[in-house]
Amino acid sequence: MREAWRWIILMLWAWVCAAQAVTVLDDRQQKVEIPQAPQRIVSLLPSLTETVCTLGACQRLVGVDRYSNWPEAVRAVPRVGGGLDPNIESIVALQPDLVLAAGSTRGADRLQALGLTVLRLEPRTHADVQRVLRAVGQALHVPAAESERTWQSIQAGVQAAVQSLKPQARGQRVYFEVSPTPYGASEASFIGETLTRMGMVNILSAALGPFPQVNPEFVVRAQPDVIMAGDSSRASMVQRPGWSGLRAMHSQRLCVFSADDADTLVRAGPRMAEGARLMATCLNRAANPAAPSGTKP
Repeated sequence: MREAWRWIILMLWAWVCAAQAVTVLDDRQQKVEIPQAPQRIVSLLPSLTETVCTLGACQRLVGVDRYSNWPEAVRAVPRVGGGLDPNIESIVALQPDLVLAAGSTRGADRLQALGLTVLRLEPRTHADVQRVLRAVGQALHVPAAESERTWQSIQAGVQAAVQSLKPQARGQRVYFEVSPTPYGASEASFIGETLTRMGMVNILSAALGPFPQVNPEFVVRAQPDVIMAGDSSRASMVQRPGWSGLRAMHSQRLCVFSADDADTLVRAGPRMAEGARLMATCLNRAANPAAPSGTKP
């Protein structure tokens, strides 16, 4: 009942604010004017799709990128390509009154030139997630208190994951691979920030940028205690020179996450707390030599 009342209040607020223009600051520090509450939204980044849905506006999505797959409701929404290859014609045909895109999305300038309202936001850190929640909430005409409530819930979930770590799990040296190219998550990324809160030592320093491309030989020299990666990295790992000699590989201190779990982990958005829980489970198992070996976190 309490949840039902919350959504009723949100709907009433959206109705009251529907005709009011708002101005939102995007990642380029440009002001984007949104004349009224958008009812037809295209999202070209999975984390932005998830943010829209978490703020109660999933039903307003009329198009999403090919990788958006959560929550379940978005699977039925038309696909309009990806951040690197958005289908401009399909997006225009959907007649959106707001397009959400990453700063790196190709074609965003063209969409803007065609008269569409484009808001560019790309979260990479914890602070970014909070800022993007506020910006998307503002664009959707969602009360600021709702965006803040969502952020506090995320923070509480991350902290619960941190507190779930066993004492012997702390202080481990970790390599987190976000894609098999390979790219890793450094201390500067939201993943790295979570690992730091957990008391872990990231072998990729913040100086490398949030998600640097990694030389596999660097990982061999660094000898991490724990390796975390998505299932797409499994095949390439065993073929990399020197990786068969990594202590983490020998001792099965390796967490290979399913495709769904990997999506949760690498998206800076509303499911960040669930990602933290997955990492904590992996680290607790890696620190327990008596735990059965396996690839699941």
